[in-house]
Amino acid sequence: MKRRCFLASAVPLSLTVPGLAQPGVEKRSRLRTGLNCYSFRKQLAAKSLTYEDLVRKAVEWDVDGLDMTVYWFPSDGPAFTLPLRRLAYKMGVEIYSISVRSELTRASAADRRKEVESLYRWIDVANTLGASHIRVFGGSVPKGVTEEQAVPWVVECLQRSADYAATKGVILGLENHGGICTRAERIIEMVEKVDSPWVAINLDTGNFRSDVYKQIEMCLPKTVNIQVKAEMVDEGGKRVPQDWDRVVKMVAAAGYKGYLALEYEAEPDAMRAVPELMAKLRELTRKYSG
Repeated sequence: MKRRCFLASAVPLSLTVPGLAQPGVEKRSRLRTGLNCYSFRKQLAAKSLTYEDLVRKAVEWDVDGLDMTVYWFPSDGPAFTLPLRRLAYKMGVEIYSISVRSELTRASAADRRKEVESLYRWIDVANTLGASHIRVFGGSVPKGVTEEQAVPWVVECLQRSADYAATKGVILGLENHGGICTRAERIIEMVEKVDSPWVAINLDTGNFRSDVYKQIEMCLPKTVNIQVKAEMVDEGGKRVPQDWDRVVKMVAAAGYKGYLALEYEAEPDAMRAVPELMAKLRELTRKYSG
C-alpha cells in the first residue's frame, strides 16, 4: 500500500488535523460551576465576610469561578483589584464576571451618557480583575414612556458601551431583571438590535414571572452567562423550588458552554445553605456536561 493511502485509511483526519471541524463540537455542552457574590450580600455589607474570604470559600466548596457583585467593593482601584486577582489565580479560582447596576432606559441623553461612562469604568475594572463578562441591567421604563420608546435608548447605550468593551475583550450580558427586561422577547429584540458580538444575554433562571421554562429556553441561544436561583415564582405568584435538573438539562441540550452561578436569595442562612446547593449544582453540571 502506498504511504499516502495507508495514512488516509489508518487515521481519521477529523480527529487529528488541527483546525478541522469536528462534528458535534458546537452542540456539545461544557458546564462550569460559579458562585455569585450577591449570595453573601448581608455578610459583605456587614463586613463580616470579604471578597478575599469568598475566593477561599470557592476552594473549600469546589467552585470553579466567581461572579463578583461589585456593590460592596471597598475600592475599584488597582490597590484592591490586583491583589484580589492574584489571590484568585493562586487559589485556582477564576473571576470570570462582575455584576453592576445600570439604568439604560433614562430619557435624558445626558443621563444615558453618564450610564455609558459608568459602564466604561466597570469595563476597565473587569479587565483589571481578568473578568471577561459584566452583568448589566436594562432598567425600569419611566412613567409616561412606552417600552417601544425606551428600547432605542437601551440599544444606544449598549452599542456605545460595546464599542469600548470590544477593546478590552469584555462581553456585556443584559439580564432579565424586570423593567424593560421582564420578557424574553424584548431582551432578545434589544440584543439583536445592538448586533454586536460583545453584547449577549445574562440569563437569571429565577427572574421570569410567567412561562418560566419556556422563556429560559428562548434566551439560551444568545446566553453567555447563567445565574441559577434556588427558588422561582410559579404561575400563581408563589415562591417554589426551581427544578434544577430540568434547567441544567435544557441548558446542556442547547450546547451552552460556560458558567452556571448560584445566586442565593432564599431565607435560610447562606453560610449553611450555599455549600449544599453548590454540591447539588456541581453534580448536575458534571451529569450533563459534554
